[in-house]
Amino acid sequence: MKKAAADGSPVIIKKYANRRLYNTETSSYITLEHLAAMTREHRDFKVVDAKTDDDITHNVLTQIIMEEESRGQTLLPVSFLRQLITLYGDSMQAMVPGYLEASMDSFRRNQEQFKTAVEGAFAHSPFAEIAKRNLAMFEAAAHAFKPGAPGAPGAATPATTTTETPVKVDEMAALRAELARLQDKVDKLG
Repeated sequence: MKKAAADGSPVIIKKYANRRLYNTETSSYITLEHLAAMTREHRDFKVVDAKTDDDITHNVLTQIIMEEESRGQTLLPVSFLRQLITLYGDSMQAMVPGYLEASMDSFRRNQEQFKTAVEGAFAHSPFAEIAKRNLAMFEAAAHAFKPGAPGAPGAATPATTTTETPVKVDEMAALRAELARLQDKVDKLG
């Protein structure tokens, strides 16, 4: 669900000839990183050419993806990109955007179902607290490894959990190893 401006319409971002982006909601210049953050926050926005008022949101979002991909941690495999390129000009081209959107929606639903299943599997067992803690750590790690996210690699990590007890170094290492193992399983399922 996308969050819109206070009046319910998308936030208008104006792109000027000098490639600067202006957020009309905050009356300030922003960067592509700001737009990426707005996207992650599910903020609805529309990018328009300041001179012609043409909607260029698609182009700017594609530019954000290119910048994210160039940072080294790629999300789009080369084989997928090649397949996508071959579909341009194909008779099925018109169906591809709807298919990709439906696939991504299905992926998001499956991700939520997986999370619910993991939480439910341990709900009434002695391992419930450990599972909750592991799931919280998994979510924190997934967020931390996003480029530009606070707590990204290299940032200091707290030495305590939310249960107010200090976590020993070896426990933390074991939890990290378990997290890596779970991430591998999730990657293989995807």
